[in-house]
Amino acid sequence: MTPTRKKRLKVVLLILLGVGTAVAIAISALQENLLYFVSPTDVVAQKMPAEKQFRLGGLVKDGSVIRAQESLEIQFVVTDGRANVAVAFNDILPDLFREGQGIIAIGALDKNGVFQADEVLAKHDENYMSPEVADALEKAGHPDAQKGKQP
Repeated sequence: MTPTRKKRLKVVLLILLGVGTAVAIAISALQENLLYFVSPTDVVAQKMPAEKQFRLGGLVKDGSVIRAQESLEIQFVVTDGRANVAVAFNDILPDLFREGQGIIAIGALDKNGVFQADEVLAKHDENYMSPEVADALEKAGHPDAQKGKQP
C-alpha cells in the first residue's frame, strides 16, 4: 500500500469513527428525552419504574376529583375502563378539565404508585380525543373509544 493510500484510509477511518460517535451520542440523548404514551392498564401491568417520565392518558373517572381548599393541589383518577391510576397535580388545570374528560398527563410515578403530573392536557372539544387515548380505550373495550375516531 502506498503512503497516499494509507493516509486516505486513516482519514476515512477517522471520519467513520467521528460519524459513529456522533450517531451514538444522538441516539443516547433521544432515548433519555422520549416521553412514551402509557395507558392505565399498561401502568398497572408493567410496574413502571418510579420517577421515569411518561405520558399517561385516559378518562378522568367520575367522582374521583378531589380539590384542596387552600392550594391548587388536585387529585383524581385516570381510567381506561380496565385499570385506574391515581394522579396528583399541583398547578392550574386546563379550562376543559372535568370528570369523564379525556386527558393526557405528563409526569412520573412516585414511590407510592401515585402519578405526579407536571402538566395536564385536556381534549379541545367533545368530538376529539388524542389517537393514543382513543386506541388505549378501544383496547380496553371502553364505550367512549369511538368518540375519538375521526371520519
